[in-house]
Amino acid sequence: MLRLAALLLALALPVQAEEVVAGLSQNQVSITANFDGSEILIFGAVKREAPIPDEGGPLQVVITVAGPSQPVTVRRKEKRYGIWINTEAVEVDLAPSFYAIATSGPFSEVLTDVEDLRHHVSIPRAIRSVGAPMTVQDAASFSEALIRIRQRADLYQINEGTVEVSEETLFGTSVALPANLTEGDYTTRIFLTRDGRIVDEHETVIYVQKVGLERFLFNLAHERPLIYGILSLAIAIAAGWMASAVFRYLRG
Repeated sequence: MLRLAALLLALALPVQAEEVVAGLSQNQVSITANFDGSEILIFGAVKREAPIPDEGGPLQVVITVAGPSQPVTVRRKEKRYGIWINTEAVEVDLAPSFYAIATSGPFSEVLTDVEDLRHHVSIPRAIRSVGAPMTVQDAASFSEALIRIRQRADLYQINEGTVEVSEETLFGTSVALPANLTEGDYTTRIFLTRDGRIVDEHETVIYVQKVGLERFLFNLAHERPLIYGILSLAIAIAAGWMASAVFRYLRG
């Protein structure tokens, strides 16, 4: 009886016409002393239970890579009495430390605004800002400023038309990760769309972590700050003494 009920339930569920099967060239990035960035190749295929649909537009692909999200305080500076000072501040509740979008066509054509609102795909909608002080009249401009700053630092990217789709079945692109990455899990989402509507979504993770001496110093600074401070002071004193000794030797 239970088997019959399970079979009827399976038959009642809609068949997934198109499904993402994806992979990464690497799912782990190690930050070392000479780390100057990395490039991740994202590729995959479309698994189908039926032929390619004749109706509707061509298959499109949207890929996002998002770093760890953290609160960010954005301050506005104004020139008063001849000097620049902070006048207003808005705290953005959550903003990804890194965010990249790659699409197979113009963003406005591959994804509708409704789907963007539902899945938080575009850069502005990936940033969560609940509210601002009543004294701030144009709170939205602070989020826009944050986006501009991080775009200049190559931390926020939108790369339209960089995903290659072959025969509506195979796809691939590459995402450049800059040197100034934040350690943590980088969520990678892959969307298949038709006529701007999402037909399937796949999610995986890229792990970014410090290794070697960088990992040791990071852990020491956060877990043993007193020892880290004493060690830093000792190194500074030793470096100063050595520089003084070399100077005296050269003079003599």
